Amino acid sequence: MKLWQGNEACVEGAIAAGARFYAGYPITPSTEIAEIASRRLPPQGGKFIQMEDEIGGIAAMIGASVGGAKAFTATSGPGFSLMQENLGYAAMAEIPCVLVNVQRMGPSTGVATAPAQGDVMQARWGTHGDHPAIVLCPSSVEEVYYLTIEAFNLSEMLRQPVILLMDEVVGHMRENIADPDRSIIRVVDRSKPDPDQVYLPYAKDSDVSPFAPFGEGYAYNITGLAHDEKGFPTNDGEVVRGLLDRLHKKIENNLSELPGIEEAETTDADLIILCYGCTARPAREAVRLARNNGLSVGYVRLKTLWPFPYEKIATLADKKSILVPEMNMGQIIGEVERAVKGKTDVVGLWRYDGELFNPEEILKKIREVI
Repeated sequence: MKLWQGNEACVEGAIAAGARFYAGYPITPSTEIAEIASRRLPPQGGKFIQMEDEIGGIAAMIGASVGGAKAFTATSGPGFSLMQENLGYAAMAEIPCVLVNVQRMGPSTGVATAPAQGDVMQARWGTHGDHPAIVLCPSSVEEVYYLTIEAFNLSEMLRQPVILLMDEVVGHMRENIADPDRSIIRVVDRSKPDPDQVYLPYAKDSDVSPFAPFGEGYAYNITGLAHDEKGFPTNDGEVVRGLLDRLHKKIENNLSELPGIEEAETTDADLIILCYGCTARPAREAVRLARNNGLSVGYVRLKTLWPFPYEKIATLADKKSILVPEMNMGQIIGEVERAVKGKTDVVGLWRYDGELFNPEEILKKIREVI
């Protein structure tokens, strides 16, 4: 057994996935990730760099990935805001990397040590333009470990930055987990070009082209500008449209690779609690309490926030109500409403005072809705 903190499990998961580079800047409540990475990476042959700020952290991570390393960084709140421009660059240039955001209360400096789930929409739309996004959301220490590995796998498979959206509760709590069995852990490495073929790093007829590290003899260009198959800037409208379509289709064509949802007691439920992250723990207990009191309540937890599972959530439209507890002023509830298209009532329960939900207040809301 391992007694791990959530932030510690993140680093261990990254190492298990093959990550060997970390660059970042310390910020509560993600700082333990940097501290632990500084100790754990060098013995693995990896590198740790503390940068001057979060902008430097994500820039160095992108550079290391271009050089061939699996790379990651971690931050929170204000630091996540500073990283948005380079996050868009990584999406446009299709550079695999993993960004961990351990959420805290905002806006601005907010309450640096308090939990919140206020970065849900920023994780999807924080950088400008019609960019794709993959955002995974763990609710336990063990899940942090395995979803970190999945984040790297998806990043390498799809040449896409992936966000692991944690929160202060999950990042700082400690739990016993079984020793991970490395022999059954799937690790995806990036594909390399065929040396006998012309290398097109952004081939229009392929969802995901192989990614040659700089310095290995392949001549190509990397830019945040709209570009052609060789990476060189273009203003050709047809090429630009084709590029943006491909960036989205490579995600849409691989939705089956994304972590799904967890559900329980949904078959006969009149009301579903839909939750994610640290809110899942009190929500699951509230379902148990409700069932003990004869109330037909079910539970659905999102492991992937973006792309949002609209089709799956649409199957819940035959329920009388869906209750969405969030530690913000209502960010994912709108996507639930879009999914069910007015066919069932969607009710929000919001907490934004820096405290975690308790099961009794969720149970109280369940009684009101029912």
